[in-house]
Amino acid sequence: MTTAAPTSRLTAREHHLPAAAFAALAVALLVGLPEVLGQTGRLAAVLVLQLGLVLCWVLVTGVQGFAGSLTVGAGAAVAADLALVLPEDPEVGALLAVLGVGFLAAVLQQMMRRPRHELVASLSGVVLVLVAVASLATLLLLGRTDAGSDRALVALVAVGAVLVVGHLVDLVLPRPRLADGVPRGLVSLVLAVLAGVAAAFLAARTGEALDAQRSVVHGVVIGGVAALTALVASYVVVETTAEPVGDAADERSDDQRSSPWLLPVIQVALPIAACAPVALALQSVL
Repeated sequence: MTTAAPTSRLTAREHHLPAAAFAALAVALLVGLPEVLGQTGRLAAVLVLQLGLVLCWVLVTGVQGFAGSLTVGAGAAVAADLALVLPEDPEVGALLAVLGVGFLAAVLQQMMRRPRHELVASLSGVVLVLVAVASLATLLLLGRTDAGSDRALVALVAVGAVLVVGHLVDLVLPRPRLADGVPRGLVSLVLAVLAGVAAAFLAARTGEALDAQRSVVHGVVIGGVAALTALVASYVVVETTAEPVGDAADERSDDQRSSPWLLPVIQVALPIAACAPVALALQSVL
């Protein structure tokens, strides 16, 4: 027995244009604030994106135990940032402690709520957002030095180019479809990665941390990760905005109609979160 692909109530314009606009805004914030305020500006920009992701993820995905899930996610974001800001010589391994404590807190929070509807789904949702906010925190480690700041610029510009180009191309040409019901195509995937490579190459020319060859490698790797994660985020958007069928149509809350205003944050923050530790790893090997 086959199951029909979910049909999102969003139009192509609603799926892609807000995400492209927010991608440009988020990258401008992550690049611009450190230029003005240094590491303090980077901390502020990362924290804003982390807290925005936690709030939007809990609201959009319907994680049970709203207040508790929000508290666990926000606490993990602040703890991850402090773990990489307060020590004089911070290490990425400090995030393991944050994730460990955060996981225990998520388990306790989900087990203590009554009734325990959708326990597994809610717990997995909280764990995913814990990993995402910890990954975003690695941007603080990447940008601690002048060379690291240059590499952070290259990575963020590449991610921004991938997201903007990918969504704009899919707005007009989502072909050939990569999945039924998801408005993402192979053409945009390829063009988005190429845009990321070009953006990384151009951004690297403004600093001295990367030569041409290494900037291209950064663009290919980070561009590929960003493009694939953006595809996954589109799956999330389609699933959470799918037209309800059968009995589910009567149970759908009208408040969920506001979710399209929150979705761009998820569509942008998840790819950035996926690319941040990748960029940090590339700093170690290149």
